[in-house]
Amino acid sequence: MNVLPTDHSLSIASVNLILFAARQQGVDTDAMIQTVGIRPEQLRDPDGRVAIRQMQALWREIIAQTGDPNLSLRLGEMINPVAVGVLAYVMMHSPTLGQAFEKLCQYQDIVCDGSRTSGRQVGDQFWLSLHITSPDIIYPDYVFNSELSIYLSAMRAMTGLPVAAQEIRLAYPRPTNIEEHERVFAPARLIFDADETVMVLDASLLTTPVLNASPSLFAMFENHAEELLRRLQTPTLSARVRAEILRLMKGEEPTLATVADRLALGVRTLQLHLKAEGTTYQHLLDEIRKEMAIRHIRECNLSTTDIAYLLGFTEPSVFFRAFKKWTGQTPGAYRTVMI
Repeated sequence: MNVLPTDHSLSIASVNLILFAARQQGVDTDAMIQTVGIRPEQLRDPDGRVAIRQMQALWREIIAQTGDPNLSLRLGEMINPVAVGVLAYVMMHSPTLGQAFEKLCQYQDIVCDGSRTSGRQVGDQFWLSLHITSPDIIYPDYVFNSELSIYLSAMRAMTGLPVAAQEIRLAYPRPTNIEEHERVFAPARLIFDADETVMVLDASLLTTPVLNASPSLFAMFENHAEELLRRLQTPTLSARVRAEILRLMKGEEPTLATVADRLALGVRTLQLHLKAEGTTYQHLLDEIRKEMAIRHIRECNLSTTDIAYLLGFTEPSVFFRAFKKWTGQTPGAYRTVMI
């Protein structure tokens, strides 16, 4: 069964941090973001979001251009963890490290809603676990590495102590070279091919005070976090339109009129609301077609002609022109590279 694109996303603050790290390695990020469909103006919106599928493509480009598969491991060392945004501010003003972890788990969707962090006490240990929840994440090692390295950096910044994990369990295969893993997570014991990704800490750390925590600032930032989370959990009209397009994409092009009717809106009203959200119906349709085309191209049992008709194109030639516009390659050439 084909997995359809989702609307999982992460914050602009997170994207900018990763781009900052890439620039430190000499990458031309302005050119790079456009290859994965991110517009420069999106990065200037502090409350904006970027689709996880785009961020995954960005990771692929960054690793390819830097030639450094371990960049995600060093992310916590290269950025200021406070720059993650309002969630970081809530944590930085929590009374203790344990309460900071509680807020991390409570408000994590503000940063990224494609993975889940949870905490549990196991005897005299505290397990901070990470799980992938979005099918759009195809490079889980980059997600796990970057999140764990940022968490470690944040703990040290919050407490002013050289906090170290006792053990790091990683739910991906052991790389050929693990020297950078050993350096970043030292002196923790490393376990690869684990059932789940876990940072194992001494439970006594939970009562460690957070330096310079302010109760008044904590209340202010938590109110902001609650509002952001509420807005994030309320589906936008763009998300509802995307869902309808996906439901209707069965060998013919879903029309604006059909989608408007299914949403009980007039065509003009739908257009105006989408414009207010900074998009158009055609942009959403093209975006979905591009995502589904790239997914289908990876399926060897489907010919490029089959894909063209599945996506509602009247002629294969129209699909071929659109695909080359999206990726700079013909469907056949793209398939040769990806498979």
